[in-house]
Amino acid sequence: MQIRWLGHLLPLALPCAVLAGHALGGAWNFLTLVLLFVLLPLADLALGVDRAPLAPRGSAGPAARLWFDALLYAWVPIQLALLAWGAHAVAAATDPVAALGVTLSIGAVTGGIGITVAHELGHRLGRVPRSCAGLLLATVAYGHFLIEHNKGHHARVATPEDPASARYGESFFAFLPRTLVGGFVDAWRLESERLARQGRTPWHASNRMLWVVAAPLAISLALGVTLGAVAVAFWWLQATYAVLLLELVNYVEHYGLARARGPDGRWERVRHAHSWNSSHRVGNWLLFNLQRHSQHHANVTRRYEELEHADDAPQLPASYASMVLLALVPPLWRRVVHPRLAAWRPGQSPS
Repeated sequence: MQIRWLGHLLPLALPCAVLAGHALGGAWNFLTLVLLFVLLPLADLALGVDRAPLAPRGSAGPAARLWFDALLYAWVPIQLALLAWGAHAVAAATDPVAALGVTLSIGAVTGGIGITVAHELGHRLGRVPRSCAGLLLATVAYGHFLIEHNKGHHARVATPEDPASARYGESFFAFLPRTLVGGFVDAWRLESERLARQGRTPWHASNRMLWVVAAPLAISLALGVTLGAVAVAFWWLQATYAVLLLELVNYVEHYGLARARGPDGRWERVRHAHSWNSSHRVGNWLLFNLQRHSQHHANVTRRYEELEHADDAPQLPASYASMVLLALVPPLWRRVVHPRLAAWRPGQSPS
């Protein structure tokens, strides 16, 4: 095993931080947020970028693949256990500030790591990885992401037709309602079209969107019956925070980038140029190389350990943990990102 592979154990530090913060009490319940949005960006500044892939395509043997896969599948029971513990902890809490800290910290974990793992597994072939992805997304009430992302976003990325691609000049606060509503509507449309090809109505039991809606309701009911209304509020608040983080990342990943339409009316093929790239070392350790998003879109079947740095893509000046904070302040976001976008465009490779 290469020493650099151990960096991808970093996600395990976040559940530990949640538990440690709760044990210390008080404001320490926000320790996970400090780790994510203060210490991690500072570590990225200190350690810089790493442009080499973890395992160049075709080079990883069975043992290496088992290691990389184990990191993903292990997250499923970890997240379920963390949520169960969090629901009990918040239901029993007497300090509302501590309860809020636990809730937001767990939301940061389920959104920052859980959805990232679900994204990776959702691109794998087979019932097991996709079922695990669906389970993780159900815990944040965002199961339609698996449908819309794979069949909608990847086909229409960096076009006006994609609700998950932020347009030039669009603030995050304008982007958020568009992607929330548009993503759900598109997922329903995609499922309806799939069922229509099978001669079925959208209300057939095999419509995955029906289960997407039913799962959060079932979880809420179970929590309400066993632990009460406070546990239900905890679950919905952590899910809301998790989805907010996801959509902040979506905003960053394609902001201001656009595919050209050819003479035949079709959009040009997806290239590295249509996603922002970041090879900041610590951010990629934490997010399973999600920040190498340019290559992910151009080579969607590549496993996270095989993703490479893309020189022919616009480069983010920092990792996602820093950029999502910038996105919350539109004037600051534009001041940092627009000059980079303007400087990069003249060197954009031809279609």
